[in-house]
Amino acid sequence: MESSIRTTLAEDGTVTVTVTGEVDFSNSEEVARGIHDAVTDWSPPDVEVDLRDATFIDSTGLGALIEGYRSATAAGVGFRVVNPSDTFRRVLTVTGLSGFFGLIDAGETPARDGEPSRATGA
Repeated sequence: MESSIRTTLAEDGTVTVTVTGEVDFSNSEEVARGIHDAVTDWSPPDVEVDLRDATFIDSTGLGALIEGYRSATAAGVGFRVVNPSDTFRRVLTVTGLSGFFGLIDAGETPARDGEPSRATGA
């Protein structure tokens, strides 16, 4: 099975964990572990989780992001979710997690190349 995450290191030391496809019970542990490993293996100043290529995120996927947030903050690493779909952004707002994940205003996290995320949340 192909991995649903890809991790890259930017010149400024920021690690980006890019999530692709669906994030649900079948791979949420892989996503949480990928974020945790990015924090522990690279000790970056910041971790960004890019959801531009995520197509669906359920409650276990949200749990994976929370676990990633906990791993990052426990290590003193900044944590931010970027490029969520409008639907998933609303889920984060309703659950009170948008601030934890660095989502303050919809205009602050534009999708790259003007391409919005396709992810929906359940």
